[in-house]
Amino acid sequence: MILGVDTGGTFTDFVLWDGEKLHIHKVLSTPSSPEQAILQGIDEMGIDVHGLTIIHGSTVATNAVLEGKGVHTLFITNRGFADMLTIGRQAREELYNLQPKPVAPPVSREDCLETGGRIDASGEIIERLTQKELNRLRDEIEQRNPDSVAINLLFSFLNPDPEIQIESVVPKDIFVSRSSSLLPEYKEYERGIATWLNSYVGPLVEGYLGRLEQGVEDAQVSVMQSSGNTISADSAGAQAVHMLLSGPAGGLAAAHYIGKQIRKSQLLTFDMGGTSTDVALVDGDIRLTSEGKIGRYPVAVPMVDMHTIGAGGGSIARVDEGGMLQVGPESAGASPGPSCYGNGGEDATVTDANLLLGRLLPDAFLGGGMSLDMKAAERAVGRIAESLNCSVKEAAEGIVQIANEHMSHALRVISVQRGVDPREFTLVSFGGAGGLHVCALAESLGMSRAAIPLYGGVLSALGMLVAPRGRVLSQSIIMLATDLDEISLEQSFSQLEKRGRQALSAEGVEKENIELIRSVDLRYKGQSFTLNVAWRGYSLLEEMFHQAHYERYGHNFDFPIELVNIRVKVREQSSPQFSLHNSGQESHSPVQPVSSEVGEVPVFQRELLSVGEVVEGPAIITEKVSTSLIATGWRCEVDVSGVLLLSSI
Repeated sequence: MILGVDTGGTFTDFVLWDGEKLHIHKVLSTPSSPEQAILQGIDEMGIDVHGLTIIHGSTVATNAVLEGKGVHTLFITNRGFADMLTIGRQAREELYNLQPKPVAPPVSREDCLETGGRIDASGEIIERLTQKELNRLRDEIEQRNPDSVAINLLFSFLNPDPEIQIESVVPKDIFVSRSSSLLPEYKEYERGIATWLNSYVGPLVEGYLGRLEQGVEDAQVSVMQSSGNTISADSAGAQAVHMLLSGPAGGLAAAHYIGKQIRKSQLLTFDMGGTSTDVALVDGDIRLTSEGKIGRYPVAVPMVDMHTIGAGGGSIARVDEGGMLQVGPESAGASPGPSCYGNGGEDATVTDANLLLGRLLPDAFLGGGMSLDMKAAERAVGRIAESLNCSVKEAAEGIVQIANEHMSHALRVISVQRGVDPREFTLVSFGGAGGLHVCALAESLGMSRAAIPLYGGVLSALGMLVAPRGRVLSQSIIMLATDLDEISLEQSFSQLEKRGRQALSAEGVEKENIELIRSVDLRYKGQSFTLNVAWRGYSLLEEMFHQAHYERYGHNFDFPIELVNIRVKVREQSSPQFSLHNSGQESHSPVQPVSSEVGEVPVFQRELLSVGEVVEGPAIITEKVSTSLIATGWRCEVDVSGVLLLSSI
């Protein structure tokens, strides 16, 4: 019995594999105590927690960062660098705004403590940390009584001893993050932000996971990390910064798993929810980045390479001062939500437009569990139409077209702008609203293949079931490629692999079931940014980097190549396997057709479609957690896995 749980801001999604089939469920989230919604869902599904494995993704860390609701944190660094996190990289959000609004620093000046323990670029101590200074630090920490402490000394990735000494004087009841342990890489600002973020949200995550484990004492609890791998709940609290993309990583893990089932290794994915859309590219394996951002903060820990925009089913349409129709990024959220939800919302949204165009069935939303108010949608979109001096139908079509263009642009950012031709890929859509837009987006990118998985509305929760347990470890080693000592480099790789093996073995992964993947971050000497390249030995290093640089940027340089970081991905080789087989009937006729913008359109219930059955567009396919539109000029076939495989005619 394996239960995948995705805790979102509005709904908490559940997918249970009982050994024979999948069961899905949704409950409203409880943001103040996320574990309450999880316990409620387990109770409503009638699950016996004895022997149950729970794997879940959570927005607890993400929301705390975005809303500025972390804990009181002290930041400790070397003398003269107390303003490190405030100064940052001097990057301006609005380049030509000469009077930008002041932004509060991550840590107030009085909560930044300076100390000795200065290390130089070779790892040698040039200012020792005395016992007198340690005693002073201990007294200041006790006096300020913080919830957590973040320690980030210069070049600590070369010599962690001073940070370890400082950690030893922090009172045991205070949460501590040490940069040399959390992210042993160069760039003191990015390393400092990651360390501070970990301490800023760590106690919240630790407390939440502790309460959850108490509520399901007989179950084994794991957590999804931003890298797409899972970690035991016992270890997750201390590494909270690795959970900042916990939920979206689950959706990408599921899309990667489904790609294997339909025998497609090149995927463009888009996850369209109520507020935002996440897009990503999968080419064989899930891509990771160490240059991600959460809000205004850089997050240098490994996370899935994903691009997010403010376009979803709840995105609000409006007419701007110039008389132009705009959609998003503002969202109606869950309360009051789109006008058609009947909860008092008055703004026109993408969901309202889809309803008026006949793409959503008023009495079959969420499997019939919720009715949509057509008249409320007409009033909301009607106000847009009046401002634009057009019909309600034309206004609804315009809203959908603009939302599609926003998402199409996001997909181009993740593919075309990186030198990838999307026409060679399969577009995989999920999220509650994804299936309504997949054909239009594929056409805008010139793509001829798409896929709509079963349970698309809860796919992130499904991803929790298939994600392997794992770690992504790194270490900065900065030197020219020509100066590399292969024996020394092998030892460094082996040390990271040993740490990863020990961590997975402690979680019950058999040694023979552990996979090790090595890679290196390289750059031309003088560059600031790096490219990650698979490690195939020193003899192929330059050739592989030149090839990667040409594929990304379209040119190469005749400059020396520099090694910056080594990385090791340590993960479980096999994860739980189960079938998404759709047990439809031998044949199936559509229910009565509905009126849409293209005339009468047949409607099919997805759970009744049989394997191999073909549906030609235009058609609407409904299921409990989402609705799909097969557009004119497209056909879909039900794969043995239950996935709808779409192709242009």
